[in-house]
Amino acid sequence: MVLRSSSPKWPALPDYFHDWALVDVETSGLRPGRDRVLSLAVLTLDAHGNRTGEFSTLLNPGCDPGPVHIHGLTSTRLADAPTFEEIAPQVGALLSGRVLVAHNAQFDYDFLAHEFARVRSWVPVSRRLCTLALNRLVGPATPDLRLGTLAAHYGVPQEQAHDARDDVRVLSGILRGSLGAAERLGLSLPLLECPPRQDYRPYVPKTPCPYRNPGRLEPGAALVQGMKVAITGETRVSREELVARSVAAGLNIMTSVSGRTSVVVANDPEAASGKLLRAATEGVPLVDELTYVQLLGNVLPGRAKGVVRPRRAAPVPADAPVAPPVRSAPEPSVPAQQTAAPAVPAAAGRSLAGRRVLVLGGTHPQAAEARARAVALGASAAVNLSASVSDVVVLPGGEADRRMGRVAALDLRVHDAAWLLAPATTETPAPAPGTAGDRPDTAEVLVRGAVTDLPFTGTAWTVAATWRQQTTCDVDVIAFAVDAREQVPGDEDFVFYGAPEHPDGTLRLATDGPTEQAVTADLERLPLEIQRVVVAAAIDGSAAFADVGAIEITATSGVGAAPAARATLDAATTERTMILAELYRRGEGWRLRAVGQGYDHGLADLARGYGVDVAE
Repeated sequence: MVLRSSSPKWPALPDYFHDWALVDVETSGLRPGRDRVLSLAVLTLDAHGNRTGEFSTLLNPGCDPGPVHIHGLTSTRLADAPTFEEIAPQVGALLSGRVLVAHNAQFDYDFLAHEFARVRSWVPVSRRLCTLALNRLVGPATPDLRLGTLAAHYGVPQEQAHDARDDVRVLSGILRGSLGAAERLGLSLPLLECPPRQDYRPYVPKTPCPYRNPGRLEPGAALVQGMKVAITGETRVSREELVARSVAAGLNIMTSVSGRTSVVVANDPEAASGKLLRAATEGVPLVDELTYVQLLGNVLPGRAKGVVRPRRAAPVPADAPVAPPVRSAPEPSVPAQQTAAPAVPAAAGRSLAGRRVLVLGGTHPQAAEARARAVALGASAAVNLSASVSDVVVLPGGEADRRMGRVAALDLRVHDAAWLLAPATTETPAPAPGTAGDRPDTAEVLVRGAVTDLPFTGTAWTVAATWRQQTTCDVDVIAFAVDAREQVPGDEDFVFYGAPEHPDGTLRLATDGPTEQAVTADLERLPLEIQRVVVAAAIDGSAAFADVGAIEITATSGVGAAPAARATLDAATTERTMILAELYRRGEGWRLRAVGQGYDHGLADLARGYGVDVAE
């Protein structure tokens, strides 16, 4: 079945019926809040795809317009344009009550959210749909998922790239084609609640402490730049002034107490505050405010972050075993054969290279073993049905999977478990051109523990994690930028849903759908002391990874680029956190390792293992 249509019809599934607001922005840079919107276009459609409204304008940002060679918007051209405050009511009326749609939607949504925040308002939408995320689920037969590539695939003429008005027109055609393809596959739309677990406020730059933590304050000793200080209870000097003076002196003011806190400032050491109780448990020293203010007058110089001591250990070799992040944690309970190569060797000389295999049914260990066999034969293991799936393996119970009807309609090849053990002479040919799954998967397939080099591309690398669409529990992807001691230099080096971006922009988290999150790392800009970026996932609540199943990770360089590498990781029954992948230095370059290491403890313990101060 050919999924592409030159003039796709609007889908008929009731779940796809929404009022839509298609949005595109051109900006002065890539960081929402710091950079500004220069051009904005909005196109509204009703639930049947009929156009109901349109608006586009240039905007005067009151700042340098940034990369003119990309968007062509000079300061002179923007000088007479309205400000966002002038057009905010009109834009808000178009967005209100509709699903916001954009290609790489978090980018557009975040910029709009910050622009509305500047005028003391908010984006009046409750959900958004990313056409990039939708097409990652669809898996069309395209070399990549960039806007221009998808436009050509869905038969939409593109007249002027990086022009907001033309881009939103192109987006409407891509949405129509994407919804039609998703309907044929029976996919749930990756609609995301807005905002995605974070508040949007006017941008306030946050400067992380530039010094390493030298440890505890010893009795009678001086404060040293980089010490972690927590303040609790009433203070004679206003809390804001005390914090400002501390930060100016080079100290790291914390909002919680942990074993790495240097000192706690408290005028009433007998108060039953949570910080004081934790300080007593951890043995953190206390000083009163008067003593602390006196110590502030003579803070000793600290060691700046990024300065690497010669005696530090070299980066961990690629073939070294993965060290558990929490030293006291037990080894993961999952047997090695459930997450590594299959226990029974695959047939000699047989290859499924370029094939993409979806496993349905079976117990979790059975499905994990089948996926491992497919990967050992050179295929990649899918976690959702998409147009890129070439083969389906049905284990016991898989016949009742609701996707089987779609599998039959797509004319995909269906096999039982024995197919993965068949000799080379019985190999089934790949799908014929023009059918679903006819495009070979060109990404490098990594097994658990395998590594691959990440070439310098001039663009940040993104590690995305995707899991089964029917997953009911919440999964949070997080990242730690750690030094040679496997510790974060500062709490800001921990990126998660509550702090989705490092203050310097080198590390950020994006949420593109309910079952997809991604960590982007600008590897060339990371400080030299950062030896690796650990990408992990945590289950929210009492569920475990057995309730989630396999997680697929992909590594890409650039928005909409084709994956350079992918891996499918199977956890077992009780794990609540899992290390998915590591980006680590190797000589002058970087490498990616697929890890798949699970732990029974929760996110707080995982973060503490990497040196993050976590409030109780």
